[in-house]
Amino acid sequence: MHQPADFKLEERDGGRTAVLTGDWTAVWMGEANERLEDVLRGSKGIALDLTDVNRCDTSGAFGILRAMEMAAEAGPLAARSEIRRLLELVDKATAAPRTPPVEHRSFYELFERIGRGVVGLFTDAYDTMAFNGHLIVAVGRAAVAVVYTFAPWLFVAMKWSKPQPIRWAAVFALAERAGLDATPIVATTTFFIGAVVGLVGANMLVNFGAQVFDVDLVGISVLREFNILITALLLAGRSASSFAAEIGAMKMNQEIDAMQVLGIDPFDALVFPRFAALLFTIPLLTFVATLAGLAGGLTVAWTQLDISPTLFYERMIDYVGVRHFWVGMSKAPVLAVVIAGIGCRQGMEVGGDVESLGRRVTAAVVHAIFATILIDAVFALIYMKLDL
Repeated sequence: MHQPADFKLEERDGGRTAVLTGDWTAVWMGEANERLEDVLRGSKGIALDLTDVNRCDTSGAFGILRAMEMAAEAGPLAARSEIRRLLELVDKATAAPRTPPVEHRSFYELFERIGRGVVGLFTDAYDTMAFNGHLIVAVGRAAVAVVYTFAPWLFVAMKWSKPQPIRWAAVFALAERAGLDATPIVATTTFFIGAVVGLVGANMLVNFGAQVFDVDLVGISVLREFNILITALLLAGRSASSFAAEIGAMKMNQEIDAMQVLGIDPFDALVFPRFAALLFTIPLLTFVATLAGLAGGLTVAWTQLDISPTLFYERMIDYVGVRHFWVGMSKAPVLAVVIAGIGCRQGMEVGGDVESLGRRVTAAVVHAIFATILIDAVFALIYMKLDL
């Protein structure tokens, strides 16, 4: 049963005591706290008895504490343990520093932020060029190591020093983990992409009695665009984020600094193996995606248009040809370099906190996907101008 908050003054042991009763809550407190303030203002030695208080929340506790502050000399306080703890909690909260007021931003701060963004853009471009230059040097050292593998006599004759060997174990391990392990998802995705393209073409071409051209539509779209595009997008989300997270975690734990102290170049030990792994695996995954996409288109053509597999592949050879396949495959090395470079660069830029790691992993995925779509569009324009 709820009772409004109230109090009364009693004479006890030669002194006055304010006996509080009822519910000292935000709903039932009313003006009781203001009346209590008026009674305690400037008083000396008035005791407070809260044992008869039914309920008390933070609003009631704040009202009681504020009334006690009005007294010139606070008297003894009698209360149950839970109410006493609530009063202590509210007292600590009110003693905490206040939240600073929100300042309104001026146009000067707006232009300052824009300027910082422009400077950051040029700084990022400079860091990217520095990263690319360091990567090119690492690739050059790897090429020298390959030459030494097949022609060591040349280094002896020219009195050149023996180059650092390529870490082939790391390259093949990363190729398996970052590339070949993605084969099921790449094959499944491109299979359904090819099936969807074939189904859309079948629904459109059947109205014109040109169902056989569905083979051309599936062949050109899968061989030329969807095989490499789907593969690159999946690896942009899968491998670029993995590279950024792995290298970023090592950067946070100062393992890269330890490598440099030991005389090991992080680009040789971390960046180049990932670069080479994607360079090897993306063409293979693109080939798998091509077969899966054509299988999806064949399934739709066979079940919906009664085009036999023999007719499907004969028309692929006669009217589509191998030219579109090589057009699609020519994009694979470029996209491999871009995806690996973006993932490793974002990992090398990670700071010393987890927030920086998360921000860089997100940036790696977004930049890799954006670069993949942009490069594919540039290739499409180039091949259109070349009439390929």
